[in-house]
Amino acid sequence: MENLRNLEKLGQLKSHTTSREEVTRMLDAARRNIADAGVEAISNETRFDSAYKAIMQLALTAMMANGFRPDTKRPGHHQTVIQSLPNTIGLSSARMVVLDVLRRKRNNADYLGDDVDEGAMKQCISDAADLLRDVTAWLAEHRPDLV
Repeated sequence: MENLRNLEKLGQLKSHTTSREEVTRMLDAARRNIADAGVEAISNETRFDSAYKAIMQLALTAMMANGFRPDTKRPGHHQTVIQSLPNTIGLSSARMVVLDVLRRKRNNADYLGDDVDEGAMKQCISDAADLLRDVTAWLAEHRPDLV
């Protein structure tokens, strides 16, 4: 929690009070995006984007459940949200690094036109599903008032 407070002092995070309704909306949106990522008739890029969006929604939900949200006016808020997962839900650093690699792949696809291969797309979908499981388990244990 101290790391999150330090990020708040630096202006990267803002204090935030969430609610059961907000958390429910975010979890439902993440589930929809994971389902959309499973549609095989669409491109690898679109499937990857849907899974990545779910990862961001889940990481943001975890952050909000800890009393913060990113300042989206500052650059790098996706990085901040993903890299906060060890502090918000106790995600291992190794798993956070994998999610951060997916974030960079998403940036390269969006801003440089890089291709998203099938392996990266499948990895992103799998990691999104795993993160959904982890965030919902953390919420049930640490913030049952929100679920």
